[in-house]
Amino acid sequence: MPRRLIILAVTVIAMTIAIGFVAMQPDSLPGIENNKPSADTGVTVGKTLSGFSLIALDGKTTKVTPSGQIIVLNFWATWCPPCREEMPELNKFAQKHGDKVSFYTVNIQESAEKVAEFITQNKYTMNVLLDKDGEVAKTFRINAIPTTLVVDKQGIIKYRKSGPVTAAELEGVLNGL
Repeated sequence: MPRRLIILAVTVIAMTIAIGFVAMQPDSLPGIENNKPSADTGVTVGKTLSGFSLIALDGKTTKVTPSGQIIVLNFWATWCPPCREEMPELNKFAQKHGDKVSFYTVNIQESAEKVAEFITQNKYTMNVLLDKDGEVAKTFRINAIPTTLVVDKQGIIKYRKSGPVTAAELEGVLNGL
């Protein structure tokens, strides 16, 4: 099969899954009441980060909460071409800013084995968290991947982007904090 057809097929599958994420959002389900956090907590720019815990690729539970340090979250999957494309830059960014930024990649609904193979094969060193059931992605209303958030030292979400992000974009966000 020609390379373009494969890329097209993967893109169509990715978009189908992204649309599924939108359909699964609690706010879009009629008649279902959900427990919403207080008005100052949320998942959009200007809101305080909702903390969460996930298992890291090394098997340890990692708690992500506002902690007086800048936090960068990147939601992704190994099968996602734009995610794969941005990973080398994200890895360099995470290495460069590891002393002042807590950087986490959150893999959505893939096995630890598959993710570990991808990370090892590409020699990435970023912190990888596993959202096996997709609940954290639902909480953060991840409608498309990759999606990246930057949280300031006070725990306020200052940046959110759906789609690939570059190291230069993240540098610009950091410079503005």
